[in-house]
Amino acid sequence: MATTFIPPITQPMTDAELQFWQSYGIDKNVLQLYGVVSINSFEGTNKEGKAYRLLSTEAEPIFAYPGKRFIKLYRPKSNYRFLYAGEMVDGYVFGLEQLPTRGDILFITGGEKDVMSLAARGFNAICFNSETATIPKNIIRRLSFRFKHVTLLYDCDKTGKEASEKHSKTLKDCDVKCLLLPLKGTKTEKDISDFFKLGYTKEQLMKLFCNMLDKIYEETMAILKSCEIDFNNPPIKPEPLITINDVTVGSPGNLLCITGSEGSGKTNYLGGLISGVIRKDGDVIDTLGTEIKNNRTGNAVLVYDTEQSEDQLFKNLTFILKRANLDFPPNWFKAYCLVGMSRKERMQVIFQSMDRFYYEYSGIHMVVIDGIADLIAGVNDETQSVELVEELLDLQVFTKPVL
Repeated sequence: MATTFIPPITQPMTDAELQFWQSYGIDKNVLQLYGVVSINSFEGTNKEGKAYRLLSTEAEPIFAYPGKRFIKLYRPKSNYRFLYAGEMVDGYVFGLEQLPTRGDILFITGGEKDVMSLAARGFNAICFNSETATIPKNIIRRLSFRFKHVTLLYDCDKTGKEASEKHSKTLKDCDVKCLLLPLKGTKTEKDISDFFKLGYTKEQLMKLFCNMLDKIYEETMAILKSCEIDFNNPPIKPEPLITINDVTVGSPGNLLCITGSEGSGKTNYLGGLISGVIRKDGDVIDTLGTEIKNNRTGNAVLVYDTEQSEDQLFKNLTFILKRANLDFPPNWFKAYCLVGMSRKERMQVIFQSMDRFYYEYSGIHMVVIDGIADLIAGVNDETQSVELVEELLDLQVFTKPVL
């Protein structure tokens, strides 16, 4: 590393240089956003006090990632690809200034090019000086308040894997996750930039992220799967306890919570809302005087019922489908009967499954929690009630209405 340097002479990027960046999906706008420039010539003094000069050529271009009191040179086609000059601060974080105030996923990558390659596809990313550099916990803690998933995305070679394992252990209490790319780990196939250059898409990266969440939430998703309503296999009808005109209104396992006046038609009204959400675009149906936007974008629509038995919920959903002129629900419509779970389990499966389905379906259109009082020990407990409201408000970052 040079101890001193003269401000380098920059130049407009050539077509060949732009093509190099474009091969990773990085265009002029991204380069400008991150302050990356092309260097014509660079002069500095090394640790031994010897002056030297570097010239950019077509065969060996030079790019720079400027800092406040230092500069980092990137020579992708040279034997020594990186050169540092000036006083590099200990807390060097590339991409930190470009991050939004709040976000969803934040990737920690191994290099600046990886950061920009992700940014070019709409992802948030940062990198430290190198994969082996110490990651300050104070920075990660602050970022964890701003981003829901802080995730390591390092190279697939030996160094990258060892660094990922080390940082995962060091930052375990910060809930930092680790995503490994399905690459060979060779020189041209080891990082996220190579991943995109090889033709993989941002959707495939998101699929890998979802698979990572599946492993983390494996037990939760297994439990939730057993609660999913199977429209091909209707549940066994239990013996009715209370019926009105052959319609069961009370059955074993059913919990009734009435917050409106008797006969106000809360369930029917809610059914009209759900029908309006899942109806096909252009269909006009009776939503009981309520206008509601249908799910044109195919985001997830989730129904969690903590009160009614599986048989009663199936009946309600069948009526909702009929009202929506559907024979079978769309694949993005999920309904779960959580009667058999404890309060603690219900909270966990609702929040974690919402997080999972948010990524699978690129968002959540609407969530219905029927029987919300059963998520806490007592509705008259002010502390628990406030905590529940806060958690639901926090979920609104990732979805539209929560009913």
